Amino acid sequence: MSGQGPGWVTIVGIGPGNDALVTPEVTSAIEDATDIVGYIPYVERIAARDGLTLHPSDNRVEIDRSRHALEMAAAGKRVVVVSSGDPGVFAMAAAVLEAVEHGDTAWRDLDIRVLPGITAMLAASAACGAPLGHDFCAINLSDNMKPWALIEKRLRLAAEADFAMAFYNPRSKSRPEGFAKALKALQEACGDDRPMIFARNVSRPDQTIKIVPLTKVTEEMADMRTVVLLGSSQTRIIERDGAPLVYTPRSVAG
Repeated sequence: MSGQGPGWVTIVGIGPGNDALVTPEVTSAIEDATDIVGYIPYVERIAARDGLTLHPSDNRVEIDRSRHALEMAAAGKRVVVVSSGDPGVFAMAAAVLEAVEHGDTAWRDLDIRVLPGITAMLAASAACGAPLGHDFCAINLSDNMKPWALIEKRLRLAAEADFAMAFYNPRSKSRPEGFAKALKALQEACGDDRPMIFARNVSRPDQTIKIVPLTKVTEEMADMRTVVLLGSSQTRIIERDGAPLVYTPRSVAG
């Protein structure tokens, strides 16, 4: 990626926390940038250097952040918008494209790229085996941007379809009751003891993995630093010395 020429916007994922999981492509984009835009904790992961300006901002200002990035790129800056995990999974890629669609028509002609990263659900799955080894879905449990009724509908339909599931933003301080409502819906819809996996601070030195039968799960087991995975009815646990391995078989009996 050249450091010369007109401005551009590149939206990147910096992985779940371990710097070793940042892709070389993303590292190259960051090295070539003049400006970094993102949520405060993610921008803090970017090393300061001469010629680089950091623009940290608070959460819930994604569209304002996106517009700022696009305005700087239109002025000739080389702008990297950082997300944790993958930028296309409940993150900044969609926010930037939304700003493009509804903003200055000149922004549509900018060089805009999205570089993938390792999202938290994949790091969590790998940390305990392969619970997402067959069909799965990802659901954001935050009701900040969609009604709770829609979340509950998706939970029940995913359980009916027997997907393994990954849950982002399970339990916030402002809405701690959300995960309890999700648990109630899942326990009623699934009706069995498939494993639920709590991966906290996944890929970081203080990572913890807990595997709990669905009927034994309680709401305080999750927080906003936890990715929660739920197996399907086919998911298996391999007991062994040390941590068990969890996987969902690749085939389903006809």
